[in-house]
Amino acid sequence: MKKIIAAIAVVTMGLSASSCADFLDVQPEGNPNQGGYFQTYKEAEDAIGAVYWIFDKEETWGRNLFWEQGCGDDMVCNQSRWPSLMNFQYTGDESPLTDNWEKMTEYIARANWVVAGLKAKGVDKLTAVETRTLGEALFMRAFLHFHIAYRYGRADNGCPFIRYEDYPNYTETMLSTIPSQQATVMDNYKLIEDDLKEAAGYLPFFETYGAEDQGRAHKVAAWALQVKLYAYWAYHDKTKWELIPDLVDKIEKEGNRALLGDFADVFKMANNYSSEYIWSATGTGRKEGGPRFPGVCLVNKGWGIFNGWGSLKPSRSLWEEYEEGDTRRDISVYSYGMTIKYFGAEQPFTDPAGDKIVSGFMFAKYMEPYTYGQRVLDEEGNVDASKTVLSNPYVSTNGNDMTTDLNIPLIRFAEMVLFKAEALIEMGEGGKAAIELNRLTQRCGLGQPYATATMEDLMHERRCELAGEFTDRFMDLKRWKQYDKLEQQQYDRVPVDPSKAYDPDTNPWAEKQVIWPVGGIERKFEPEFDLVFPYPPLEVTKANGKLKQNPIGN
Repeated sequence: MKKIIAAIAVVTMGLSASSCADFLDVQPEGNPNQGGYFQTYKEAEDAIGAVYWIFDKEETWGRNLFWEQGCGDDMVCNQSRWPSLMNFQYTGDESPLTDNWEKMTEYIARANWVVAGLKAKGVDKLTAVETRTLGEALFMRAFLHFHIAYRYGRADNGCPFIRYEDYPNYTETMLSTIPSQQATVMDNYKLIEDDLKEAAGYLPFFETYGAEDQGRAHKVAAWALQVKLYAYWAYHDKTKWELIPDLVDKIEKEGNRALLGDFADVFKMANNYSSEYIWSATGTGRKEGGPRFPGVCLVNKGWGIFNGWGSLKPSRSLWEEYEEGDTRRDISVYSYGMTIKYFGAEQPFTDPAGDKIVSGFMFAKYMEPYTYGQRVLDEEGNVDASKTVLSNPYVSTNGNDMTTDLNIPLIRFAEMVLFKAEALIEMGEGGKAAIELNRLTQRCGLGQPYATATMEDLMHERRCELAGEFTDRFMDLKRWKQYDKLEQQQYDRVPVDPSKAYDPDTNPWAEKQVIWPVGGIERKFEPEFDLVFPYPPLEVTKANGKLKQNPIGN
């Protein structure tokens, strides 16, 4: 979607872009007047553009949601910045948590305001664009509310949320009302479900969008988020599994979603909006917008050409999860011993020895944009990094804003297939679940190995299929009660000399050693405290008794 997030959008909404604007402390600039907003469809369209702005942040889908994965098993962090996030000692005051909370609640408030403003006009009086915008605002409100709810909400302690349109004067509500805390996370889930169902009624199908509107919320995205909502809701209410299979079938048949024939094709710029696409953070590359996640995953300093940060690296246990012959492994994870294409040339993959943590791996799914261009040499025969980067039209030239033209998938159809399989297994239909899992294994070179499927099969396929994606492996392990995997240590896979390419004769594999958690510490998952995060302490203080803190362990 072309970015409509200029300053006018923020002014139109009457909302400050400052970090203090969130659920519990929304401070708009100026004096919003209900009668002065959304007099034209363009005002509403600009306002929803400011809600999509959250995908342009370094926080959230830039990398912060992955910093939260420090106690998971799919990745290690190059720098141990927040020891409490890797040993279940979090307090809620860690900056990845507070930044995520701050941004998500701010943008929920923005979406909330758009919904209220459009409904105040009368739904039956909206133009076609305003009707679509209302659906987008409802979807974004639900999408962000969901990410707050499942990460903070408990069966005995929900999350703060109110709908502005439920109040006679929603502008005053926005300015002065502290949202009430829901009694349970299931109450939050019901509100999210209501928003998604209503959003689906207003949103068009993706296929009706022109190129300039691709990336906007659409009907099938609302259905797909319902599927994920029900899977998480089922942790508290098993009957929700029953709602998933038919909904996934609807997504496939009415929504025209399907698996691509080749797993590798999913992560190509040409297929940003393929049949497997459902919802993504839009890449904008040279325009320096969209998520920085590809650059975050790229090895530190990008082998001297592009400023990769090398922040997040796959674990050895993830690499070892793949079976021999599974093409998903080399497409998902680069490892020593591989030759890769980078800025137009072939080179061996290495994990720079200068990194604080060397794992021997790199997430590979987002690397296609970096394969283009050509190596430009200076007069001394060395690579001229700036000219080499300029030869590649698909990447940002700003080394501190490392965006590419590749969309970052947040929901794709393969995940819907996995949720359907999981639901069928939970319902005692292992044979039907096997048919779904075989759809995924068939396209990655493994044929159709499943006659009936178990939860162990499902967990294996989900890990291999979705490695390194924003599908929250950490939460998967918690909802599956795989506490032993949350507690396990992670190892490297590097040659004796990590500065050089792997060679079985001159530079063989080094002895396996613990690299995560840093220092080889032991950690213990305590479900009573660790299933969700504590609320940021400052937010509890600001709420003046209206936000009950989650239990915090020792």
